[in-house]
Amino acid sequence: MNPTTPASQTSQAAQPATLPARAAVVGAGTIGLSWVRLLADHGITVRVTDPRADLTEALDRAFDGTDDTVNSDATSVARTRVSAAEDVEAAVADADLVIEAGPERLPFKQELFARIAAAAPAQALLTTSTSGILPTDIARDLPDDVAARLFVAHPFNPPHVLPLVEIVPGERTAPEALARAMDVFTALGKEPVLERREITGFIANRLQAAILRESFWLVQQGYASATDLDRIVTASLGPRWAVHGPLASFHLGGGAGGVRHMLEHLGADMLVRWDTSATPDLAPEAVAPIVDELEQAWPLGRFAATTAARDAAQRAVITARDATGTTGNTAATDLHQSEEDA
Repeated sequence: MNPTTPASQTSQAAQPATLPARAAVVGAGTIGLSWVRLLADHGITVRVTDPRADLTEALDRAFDGTDDTVNSDATSVARTRVSAAEDVEAAVADADLVIEAGPERLPFKQELFARIAAAAPAQALLTTSTSGILPTDIARDLPDDVAARLFVAHPFNPPHVLPLVEIVPGERTAPEALARAMDVFTALGKEPVLERREITGFIANRLQAAILRESFWLVQQGYASATDLDRIVTASLGPRWAVHGPLASFHLGGGAGGVRHMLEHLGADMLVRWDTSATPDLAPEAVAPIVDELEQAWPLGRFAATTAARDAAQRAVITARDATGTTGNTAATDLHQSEEDA
């Protein structure tokens, strides 16, 4: 294996995946609409259901051409693959893949998946984009054959831009369904990561929450402004972690001694800092100065333009990262391959 080949390319070359012909998206909020865009851009027929009165207009806006990385003619064609369904049952009736992106309430999702399971084909993959509810809880009252096909496929927002999809199985999710999921989301151009077991919030959001806790606390304690704290991250940890992630970066920071050297010399101090980590105050009056500063730096009146520029910049980072072949999971994949070859 070429050590400069990105792991995602290696996976696709080793095991080609077939995209589903038809998909259903249940929920047309920000995440759901982004999924719709991604699926349609890959030639998949998509049915969408949501109680919002402006569903058709919302779907039109998802393909409004603000993304200048996609040919406008191709975008127009992709829009023709998408239709609004009158209810959940009509949306999922012939779907190979169901993506639920509704409200973050467990009883709601339990009731919704009971309806989905009753109407969807027996082999359809049933996924939820929940950002923290456990799939075992969602599937609690469902039959085994349904629970076997139900799992979390948690994206980072927006799904049509950021590669990650956390694949999180429930206690009754079948390995075959997870293998299909990894193939499907890889074919969609994503980087699916199969997590070993479920935990509230999953992994990416728990990492994000830890960073946000420290960020809010540092600003509230007067160590930096909100904009300067963001600059500290984008000028250091951001580009570093885009390439190797926190653990691999820590290992490489140890020079020839690697992570062993880092832990021997810094481990005790790290434990002290962890023990003294404090929780910020998120009461409205306590966060008001941070909110005001962020709204001045990033006015909500320019939200569309700002997020379009953000998405373009994130795509450029991802493209540059993939072109170098230096992501941490490449090395891990090469090691796994060498073990198999041995």
